[in-house]
Amino acid sequence: MVFSFFKKKQEKMPEREVVRPKSAAVPAPVVKPPLPEEAEQKRPEPLPDLEFTSGTQTASPPKAADKPAKPQTKEDIELAMSEFDREYTESNVMAIDVDHGADSIQSDIEQVAVLYANGQDTVVRPLLESLLGAYPGTEGLRLWLMLFDFLQLNGDRESFDKLATEFVQTCEMSPPAWRQAAPVPASKGPSVAVCTLQGVLTSDDERSLAPLVEALKSKLPLRVDCSKLIGCDDEIAGRLAELLMSARRQGAVIVLEQIEGIIPHLRGRVAVGEATNTRSWLLLLELLQRYGSQEEFEMCAIDFAVTFERSPPSWEAVPLPKLPTTKKAANEDPAHYLSGEIKGSRFDDLAGVLNAGDHVVLDFSAVRRLDFVSAGQLVNRLAPVKASGREIVIRSPNHLVAELMAVVGINKFARIIVPKS
Repeated sequence: MVFSFFKKKQEKMPEREVVRPKSAAVPAPVVKPPLPEEAEQKRPEPLPDLEFTSGTQTASPPKAADKPAKPQTKEDIELAMSEFDREYTESNVMAIDVDHGADSIQSDIEQVAVLYANGQDTVVRPLLESLLGAYPGTEGLRLWLMLFDFLQLNGDRESFDKLATEFVQTCEMSPPAWRQAAPVPASKGPSVAVCTLQGVLTSDDERSLAPLVEALKSKLPLRVDCSKLIGCDDEIAGRLAELLMSARRQGAVIVLEQIEGIIPHLRGRVAVGEATNTRSWLLLLELLQRYGSQEEFEMCAIDFAVTFERSPPSWEAVPLPKLPTTKKAANEDPAHYLSGEIKGSRFDDLAGVLNAGDHVVLDFSAVRRLDFVSAGQLVNRLAPVKASGREIVIRSPNHLVAELMAVVGINKFARIIVPKS
């Protein structure tokens, strides 16, 4: 997958005057402590929790207590939409060409996210500080949150506290809290991955067999639910037979469950004396080898030899693979934890995790940075999982990583929930 770092503009945008951060030599203005009555009225509102879901981030805007409620018009609703709703829904990355207008904040946020992903930290901080002057108040909330996380990740508590004071004065909201580093729980990973085969599979559905391919590569056990599988064509039958035979010879644990419906279907596709549907014969023999009796297998093998005038597969006295059984504690966190700086990763270790169930949680709270290449590979991993109807949640990435995820389109395949402040 190739991503475009720059969007093509039809016309040159007017240059925006960027307000540079205040010089360190200029003393900070003296703020007089408010009277008790004023302090009660101007208490900073708490920073809202943000959620990235289907390309949107929701945040409750500060409410003015002294203004009476009035009916909302269409224009009011549009103005009340968060900046994230307007800008994150579409992106100029991945060949989506959207003109956000001269006053859009999105292009600046994308630039910061990509610079950080590429490890250009010396540029990121001054750029963020400069951009805060260009987007006053809560208009630049996403930039504030990116800078807070940048300082947190670099352990700069003094600058973080100073920024928190400026944030309260500028945005009249409670700032994020400094978070103490916590040990990352060890990800045990799922003991058994799960996938489902359903309907009538044809050559166009070969992608549905991808979990079996991954199970062979990763050597992780896999449970295949065939309760909704009605049948398959000869090509898919052959591919499935190959995978099951390879698993049996390699000792890989791939268990097909509730195959009662598929064996009669295969029997209906084969006929003694008609040398057709060879691969359906092979799948039938493999399933009888695994789940039938030796007598049933040998009778079918004789029919195969008579029909094709060649030696059939031989019965192998191998034990039926069994899935490991584990008991999960009631309060056990189901999330899979990632950590550190993720660079050039293909996320091969996620193959079993993503097939472990219908609800997958990936915890990014300990991930410092995700580079652009890895972000693209993560899209490739998540897309087929989303297409299969399963839900994926990416939990607690820092705002710099979360913004990059939206740039490459990960938020189209997973709910991205940023950490609470």
